[in-house]
Amino acid sequence: MPKLSVIVPFCNVRQYAPDTLRSLRANARPDFEFVLVDDHSEDETPAILERAAEELSGVAQVRHIRHDKNEGIATARNTGLDAARGEYLAFLDGDDWLAPGHLTELVASIERLGCDFVRTDHVRVTGRARTVHRVPVGLRDEVLDPRDAILPADRTTSVDYVTVWAGVYHRRLLERGLLHFTEGLHTAEDRPWTWKLHREAESFAVVGLLGVFYRRDVASSLTRIGDVRQLDFIRAFDQIVEETAADRDAGRLLPKAVRQYCAIMAHHLAEEDKFEPAVAGRLREMSAAALGRLPQDVLGEVLATMDMERSARLRRLRRRTGAGKGTA
Repeated sequence: MPKLSVIVPFCNVRQYAPDTLRSLRANARPDFEFVLVDDHSEDETPAILERAAEELSGVAQVRHIRHDKNEGIATARNTGLDAARGEYLAFLDGDDWLAPGHLTELVASIERLGCDFVRTDHVRVTGRARTVHRVPVGLRDEVLDPRDAILPADRTTSVDYVTVWAGVYHRRLLERGLLHFTEGLHTAEDRPWTWKLHREAESFAVVGLLGVFYRRDVASSLTRIGDVRQLDFIRAFDQIVEETAADRDAGRLLPKAVRQYCAIMAHHLAEEDKFEPAVAGRLREMSAAALGRLPQDVLGEVLATMDMERSARLRRLRRRTGAGKGTA
C-alpha cells in the first residue's frame, strides 16, 4: 500500500499542467502514488499527461486515467478516489502546484497528530501577486473536534474554508464514505464535501504549512465562466441544508448553513451581469425557489442579522416572487 495517494484532475489546462507535474516530481517518493485523471481534455493536456506519467513512474507510483467524456471536477476526483490505494489521500488541481517536499511534511504532520484529517494554509496566486490565506482556526498543531469548527454562525469558520487540496486525509474517511463528492457538480462541489467532513469525521488539526499554491482567476476556470454550470451551487447548498437539518445538532448548525447559502446566493445575484442573459434569469428564478424551500424561521433570523446590502437584495427577491409564502 502506498503511504500517500495524490488525486489530480486535469481538464484543458495545457498552459498550467507542466508546472503542476513538475511540482509533483519535486515531491515524489517511491511510496507515493500520483493519480492523474484527465477529464476528457480537448487541448494538448492528454499528450502532456502521457509524457509526465512515464517520467514520474521512475520516481513514484503513477496511475493515469482518462474519461471518455467530460464529467466535471467532482466526478473526476471520485474516479481518482476509486483508484487510489494510499494510506493517506490528498488532492491537487491541475492548474495549481506544490512547494518541493510539501507532501512529505503533510504526511509527517498527520502521522504525528494521529487525527482523521489535517488542514493547511495556502498561497493564492493572482498574476504576479501572492497572498497567504489561513485556515480560520486559531489553535494550531492540536487535535480538535471538527463539529466545533462549524460555528459560530456569524463568523468565518472551517466550513467556509473549502480548499479540499489544502490538507491530507486518512484512508478511514474514504472507507466511511466521507471523501467522495456529489456526482455531477461542476462548481461548489467542495461545499457539501466540507460540511460532511466536519459533521461526521471525529478529529482534525490545523498546521501552519505553506506549500500549496492556488492559481486564482484562471481564464478556463468555471469560477470565471458565466454559464449554467455556475448554478450548481443551488444543488450543492440544497444538499447541505437537507443533510444538516437531519443532523442531531440541527438546531445549532442550521443557522450557519442557511447563512452561508444566503451569502453565496447574494454574491451571485450581485454579479449577475457576468452571466449570459438566460442564465441570469435562471439564477433569479432558482434563487427565489431556494429561498422558499429554506426553513422560514431560520431564514428570517439570518436575513435580520446579515449586512443591509445582501439582506435587502434577498428580501427584494422574496417579495417580487412571493418566495416563502405559506411555507413553514
